Amino acid sequence: MDVILTLNAGSSSIKFALYERSGISSAPRFAGSLDRIDTDPQLTAHDSTGRQIVQCNLPVAPDLSGHEGAITAFMTWLKAELRGQRLKAVGHRIIHGGTTFSAPVRIDADIFEQLTALVPFAPLHQPDCLALVKAISTSHPDLPQIACFDTAFHHHLPWTAVAYGLPHRYADSGIRKYGFHGLSYEHVARFLGENHPSLLAGRVLAAHIGNGASLCAMQAGCSIATTMGFSVLDGMLMGTRCGHLDPGIMFYLQNEEKLSSREIERLLYHESGLLGVSGLSSDMRILRAHSATPAVRKALDLFVHRFIEEAGAAIAVLQGLDTLVFTGGIGAHDATFRREACAGLEWLGVTLDEDANARNAADIAAPGSRVAIKIIPADEEACIHQHVRETLGL
Repeated sequence: MDVILTLNAGSSSIKFALYERSGISSAPRFAGSLDRIDTDPQLTAHDSTGRQIVQCNLPVAPDLSGHEGAITAFMTWLKAELRGQRLKAVGHRIIHGGTTFSAPVRIDADIFEQLTALVPFAPLHQPDCLALVKAISTSHPDLPQIACFDTAFHHHLPWTAVAYGLPHRYADSGIRKYGFHGLSYEHVARFLGENHPSLLAGRVLAAHIGNGASLCAMQAGCSIATTMGFSVLDGMLMGTRCGHLDPGIMFYLQNEEKLSSREIERLLYHESGLLGVSGLSSDMRILRAHSATPAVRKALDLFVHRFIEEAGAAIAVLQGLDTLVFTGGIGAHDATFRREACAGLEWLGVTLDEDANARNAADIAAPGSRVAIKIIPADEEACIHQHVRETLGL
């Protein structure tokens, strides 16, 4: 039986899943991650029942390192694990597709060059994605690789939703809102379309809330507004990212605090958000355990407040709300966040069922709620898997 591999590159880890069957509801044969890839890559994988099937360190060739070394070692392990089964293709989550790529595409030398040209638009993420593509091209030159773009779901946003108030020449050079978490929102739309088509046809606010966080306003299954913009820094407060920020603050940091552009970049991407405000952690589980600490309480309150602000703007664009969807690690598993977030939207008729919410049930709206409230666990891998099959006609 042929199998398909999906890869999702992070700055210090790589998530993967291996699929044997087609269909959005197909569970992977196994899924897991490669962690500590810059030092001593550790492979962890679980089967479709959640049982751990492997946890080990992978030997990396002495002439390789980082993402390239880790994925090359993983592909060697995978070949032995497949026991003669054929790896048919690899699907990649590529963070940025620019203004060109609105759909998945098979990667060749020309496509790779175009994706490399987009590195300045996502300098902290795009190189990691492309490092995996390059390494697999080297070790498996005939293996089809499919790029699936995190920006593609938002590609057809109306002009007013993507434009900034800058001279037009900057828009011509690519400075505009792109939006991200597109594969997650596409999964939400597909799930609603298969299971709740009447909800998908209406006004949906989907909230991908995790270490990275954003909101997406959908009308009839299409993105019409989203909170992330030119970069993944905009919108919601996040684990270590600042979210929406007055650009004048950056001038102040540069001129008065004498921070370099690299120092500002590190501050905004890695030292802000829940971590920066709490002074403790970006992990919501740790923050919940220390919620009585004043700085932690401020971080948690700000997180909810920023959600309500961003949600209000998106709902205004939608001209109302029919369905609220929570996804992402915090969105799907943190009942306290959902309760506090929904409390801020009660004026809209968002009424939570406290018992269902505490159980992380799929439907958490109270009887009589004017707005449906759903939990749909994020599954970007399933979306990538489906795109690979559709692109290659499998």
